[in-house]
Amino acid sequence: MKYYSTNGKVPAVSLEEAVIKGLAGDKGLFMPEGIKKFDGTTIDGLKDKSFHEIACLVARAFFGEDVDPDTLDDLVKDTLSFETPVVPITDSIYSLELFHGPTLAFKDVGGRFMARLLGYFIKKKGLGDVNVLVATSGDTGSAVANGFLGVPGIRVFVLYPKGRVSPIQECQFTTLGQNITALEIDGTFDDCQALVKNAFMDQALNEHMALTSANSINVARFLPQSFYYFNAYAQLDREGRAGELVISVPSGNFGNITAGLFAARMGLPIKRFVAANNRNDVFLEYLNTGKYTPRSSVSTIANAMDVGDPSNFARILDLYKSAGDVHKAICADIKGYRYTDEQIAETMQSVYRETGYTLDPHGACGYQALIDNKLQTGETGVFLETAHPAKFKETVDRILGSDIEIPAKLQAFMKGTKQSVELDKEFDEFKQFLLRQ
Repeated sequence: MKYYSTNGKVPAVSLEEAVIKGLAGDKGLFMPEGIKKFDGTTIDGLKDKSFHEIACLVARAFFGEDVDPDTLDDLVKDTLSFETPVVPITDSIYSLELFHGPTLAFKDVGGRFMARLLGYFIKKKGLGDVNVLVATSGDTGSAVANGFLGVPGIRVFVLYPKGRVSPIQECQFTTLGQNITALEIDGTFDDCQALVKNAFMDQALNEHMALTSANSINVARFLPQSFYYFNAYAQLDREGRAGELVISVPSGNFGNITAGLFAARMGLPIKRFVAANNRNDVFLEYLNTGKYTPRSSVSTIANAMDVGDPSNFARILDLYKSAGDVHKAICADIKGYRYTDEQIAETMQSVYRETGYTLDPHGACGYQALIDNKLQTGETGVFLETAHPAKFKETVDRILGSDIEIPAKLQAFMKGTKQSVELDKEFDEFKQFLLRQ
């Protein structure tokens, strides 16, 4: 299958080229030329399959024309060593827990799959070192760094905003060493993302080193995130609760909800999506006004959603480009809500008090958006609990008056020594650093 740029100014490329390049030459994001749609029989049969079997089915729909079935199944198997269970919170609302992977965050699926697919293409092409640039607002850095840790022929540079990720998140990508380098940028996530995008467009850098990205701008990172939407549906279908499905997604760079929209285009019966925003609400503003006005992000307790110019908005627009009225069509499928730190804290407290369930700040946005969207009779609401609350222990304990236990996986990271390079947010300093590598 060929992959085209959302900006439409360069020729379409193969999957191999899209994965290795990361970003198109015209600064657009790659999109597959076709989206395979499953028939009703296949969708009905999901409830009889394991997560691994479901993921293989979906992976073949995306990548089966470019990677042989046995190799692709092995890549998926290596990616999925964990489950993504749906957990009932109320009679009509479920938490889709995506934090059971190695770094306890939803990006373990996409990060691990991309590491393996990129490694496969590097070996196939006989390439030398490939350098992965990844900007993170929290969980992407840890998932990607741990997914690529020790992979031959790949060096990873994690750019993160100084003082804007939780201490435990920071430990997960600054203590690894080996082929992982953490770059502490004096700026916001959007500054980090801009540095990555500018690096791809810089001729001197690209002549000096082979560059790609592991952010959700890379098709190999965001497409596999559709796996757990299908798995959630299968679990709910076993309980007879999948008929009227409403899914709420804590939204930052919008790769996660875009993967959900792809799942819906593939035939997964999702009635509507809800985009839960924190104070960084440029997408909600778009839904309300039809105007997209990116701006600098602001810091919140839901830090992984602190994005003022979400890259994947371009993919959402592209998905709806054939609609007569793009804005109207998007609004028909996606509702949006915005929450302040105070409102997030109130939700965490009320859910903990009434159900005993501990939400992290991002999951709290997703849960509250389902409440405010007012589920109708017969509808089942699912919010994505994107990270283990212990990753935000100081914030969660302060809000709940708790002392939540830190899982052994996180404790192991906390024993390491921080290794990072401090850089300004100006591109030239970043460029000179890379040219020295």
